Amino acid sequence: MSDARLSSAPLRVLGGFGQAVNAACRYLAPRDAGELAEALARASREGMAVALRGSGRSYGDAALGDLVVDTSGLRDLSFDPATGVATAGPGVTIEQLWREALPHGYWPAVVPGTMAPTLAGCLAANVHGKNAFRAGPTGEHVESFDLLTASGETLRCSPTERPEIFHAAIGGFGALGAFTRVQIRLKKIESGLLRVEPIRGRSLAELFDRFEERLPAADYLVGWIDATASGASLGRGQLHQGNYLSAGEDPEGPASTLRVERQGLPGTIFGVPKGILWRFLRPFMWPPGMRLLNLAKYLAGYLQPAGKSYLQSHVAFAFLLDYVPDWRRAYGRAGFIQFQPFVPKETARETFRELLSLCQREGMPPFLAVLKRHRPDPFLLTHGLDGWSLAMDFPAADRERLWALCHRMSERVLDAGGRFYFAKDAVLRPLDVERAFGRERLGRFFELKRRLDPGGLFQTSLWRRVAPPPPL
Repeated sequence: MSDARLSSAPLRVLGGFGQAVNAACRYLAPRDAGELAEALARASREGMAVALRGSGRSYGDAALGDLVVDTSGLRDLSFDPATGVATAGPGVTIEQLWREALPHGYWPAVVPGTMAPTLAGCLAANVHGKNAFRAGPTGEHVESFDLLTASGETLRCSPTERPEIFHAAIGGFGALGAFTRVQIRLKKIESGLLRVEPIRGRSLAELFDRFEERLPAADYLVGWIDATASGASLGRGQLHQGNYLSAGEDPEGPASTLRVERQGLPGTIFGVPKGILWRFLRPFMWPPGMRLLNLAKYLAGYLQPAGKSYLQSHVAFAFLLDYVPDWRRAYGRAGFIQFQPFVPKETARETFRELLSLCQREGMPPFLAVLKRHRPDPFLLTHGLDGWSLAMDFPAADRERLWALCHRMSERVLDAGGRFYFAKDAVLRPLDVERAFGRERLGRFFELKRRLDPGGLFQTSLWRRVAPPPPL
């Protein structure tokens, strides 16, 4: 690492995954844990705030700041097939993890919609997947981690060793320190395939009903919503239920389907090379175009016989966001944001109906909407609750109107007792965060922040935007 001051480190224009939030940041990419520790020590001495970054898959400003320290190059990985536990550096990606574990009959217990995120990023965001109602978030499958603090001390944390720090750093978005080692427990599987069944819902109410009926027997369950439909069809869509195969149920045998080569995504879609498919999406990226695409997707569901299932690889089922490389470019230079509220089960149906109706009245329907079921978890700043989430993608071309709409939606969500997920956020304000998480939880987090980072070394653009004043 150069002896030059960090204030002269190279400048890079970095952004969130949605490309609607960007910033010019000083940038460093340590090659190992020693260089990471040196970078943090120098930043502390020079009074520079640090934002930790992995693959940059957070949608907003969670990995932006004055000095961005990129840990994605720290990719040491070992996997023990006898225990199903992987020991990994912070830059190990979900893709690297499943490729290492799958031939041994294991799959990550929780994965997001893309295989690109790093493990450190998954812990910092405490990501969830299509099985959140059953498996909870990533943090529930972490055996332990090492946390490098602002003082240069490395703390070993687990559910029983420094449990307070363990449950705060997971989901703490890098505000307490840098993950340098992660031990994570994977799930034993009997096949590289899942049994998948699509289920239609002609309205939001019917989609909720079908979801609740399927929950007891599903390993995975996720809903796509046509957010452009209105009237009696408001919230119509399709669920996809996925279930693991039992021993002896794989028609080809696990020796075949657990091979990494069987998990690849198609190179073309409808005969079009997927690398250029985003260009074909571009003309549809406005409300009339998306109404047409959403209608076509909904009607295509009728081509599949009701009650019929099919077999699909884990990769094909889990990582829908990876089917079309660079799909986000279809939104153009303005990019897009995602607004994802989490609402208790008692108020979710009515709240989501109101949100979809509000978006349509404002002429800004989400281009994509995804429904999931969640359960509570033990993490301090968790988005998880006994309820539902509705992830909505919005083009950011009319930024002023969009932010105003999101603030109105935030008020409705907070009135319903809801929370938010910082990995998907670009619009929350300090009072929103205080209402969502409560002063008691925030007070406990701020106390840990004072203990572990009294000088405020770790500060992202997200932290500066949403952190309420600490309780006195």
